[in-house]
Amino acid sequence: MTTPLDPAVLARIDRLELEARLAVDGYLAGKHRSPRHGLAVEFAQHREYAPGDDVKHIDWAVYARTKRYFLKQYEQETNLVAWLVVDASESMAYGSGARTKYDLAGTAATAMAHLVLSQADSLGLSLVAGGVRALLRPSGQMSQLREVCRVLITGPFPGAGGIARGIDELAGRTGRRGIVFVFSDLLDDVPDVLAALQHLRYQKHEVVLFHTLDAAELDFPFRHTTLFRGLEGLPELLTDPAGIRESYLNALHAHIEAIEAGCRRLEIDYVRLRTDADLGHALATYLQKRHGR
Repeated sequence: MTTPLDPAVLARIDRLELEARLAVDGYLAGKHRSPRHGLAVEFAQHREYAPGDDVKHIDWAVYARTKRYFLKQYEQETNLVAWLVVDASESMAYGSGARTKYDLAGTAATAMAHLVLSQADSLGLSLVAGGVRALLRPSGQMSQLREVCRVLITGPFPGAGGIARGIDELAGRTGRRGIVFVFSDLLDDVPDVLAALQHLRYQKHEVVLFHTLDAAELDFPFRHTTLFRGLEGLPELLTDPAGIRESYLNALHAHIEAIEAGCRRLEIDYVRLRTDADLGHALATYLQKRHGR
């Protein structure tokens, strides 16, 4: 693939903040709230005093009004740990235009990496194709952006391999809860994909799914007898596109609807990306939407 770091895309989203919708655990002071209570920067609530509590946290102003002892509790603000999970299976190499699905996923992933690192958060990356094929452990250094680009250009990989197994394998290795961005064409069995995503949710991660599809896959513009080349072990098929267009589109829409329904059930954000669309606009629209929640 070509270098995924696209300045035009980054410029569209650089000023938008990304904050985790779910509370995330962390160790350092940052922008993202944690459910843990203790000494920190922002008041959360009062709790009635119990024997053994540290009296220095008693709110004496409340005691003056109520003659009862209450402790101040605070919300810690923590750094976010984000993971980029990029489908590097052979089907991602397809592109009917200048940009393949893997180019699209890589550019989108790099844009999100730039955004996360610019907020002083930590970022990790995994390429998956029938399992975890490459793993970059989380780091908050801006040099991590170059490492992300370096790892991304090693894909996609030839041969069979869906995304579900890779996500499932990675879920047990991500550590403390954070946010996971998944970029894939999702050409895998829907129950397997949803089970893998559910594994991430079971680990308490917030999950955002970027469904990366080629324009020709969505529109099926073919009109003349065409030889379709099989990927990931599938055979070639010579056929009349007009005769199969309706059944193909029905099957595709059913597949997408099943994925979207599963995402709603699992409380996962679903974002569709097209190879022929303005990626910066698509990412900015999504980030503005989540910022307004």
